Amino acid sequence: MNKFYQGAEKLLVSVDCIIFGFQDNKLKLLIGKRKGEPGVGEWSLYGGFVRADENLKDAANRVLYECTGIDNIYMQQVGAFGKIDRDPGDRVISVAYCALINVGDYDASLMDRYGLMWAELDRLPPLYGDHIEMVQKALNQLREQISVKPLSFKLLPDLFTLTQLQHVHEAVLGEDIDKRNFRKRIKQIDYIEKTELIDKLTSKRGAALYRFNLKAYREAPKFNLK
Repeated sequence: MNKFYQGAEKLLVSVDCIIFGFQDNKLKLLIGKRKGEPGVGEWSLYGGFVRADENLKDAANRVLYECTGIDNIYMQQVGAFGKIDRDPGDRVISVAYCALINVGDYDASLMDRYGLMWAELDRLPPLYGDHIEMVQKALNQLREQISVKPLSFKLLPDLFTLTQLQHVHEAVLGEDIDKRNFRKRIKQIDYIEKTELIDKLTSKRGAALYRFNLKAYREAPKFNLK
């Protein structure tokens, strides 16, 4: 037994993963029904308790891999949630993490294994406990960051059209964007490169394909798309 902190109250720490997926020009949330008490049968984020041999990020990566089957997934910490009565089962402090994936990269067999589904953000069912607060905080963070960080490229193929890029921004922001102004701003950004390739699958007339240049992004002054 550790000789330090004897007599201090022990608390449970969990991670909850807010997994946003992009599909059909919409931002969706991965949720599932709780299989045990408290809240059995209620819709919930996917999460788990932090193990003794894990740091927070390791725990979040483990949980994300369990429910997505994807390694090296984009993830950022949203914040800690620790209201005394937030979990009727015990005193649990949860650290929420947000992840972004393209639904097309997702192993659909895991949905059946864990009883998960993709829910559209404007059609979410009631969520367990304070999970809706976690989702809203994560969404607010994304909306603040998408204009200054290359988050949208986590949801796009390596080669994409400007229309596809605009659809991602609109899905995250939850509003339409003026096409002309958006394209004008995009073409001023060095790290969004136009290629010589043409997309003839999603565009009848043929649209230029672009790509994200990570090296140019790291060297370029930060540009605001707002």
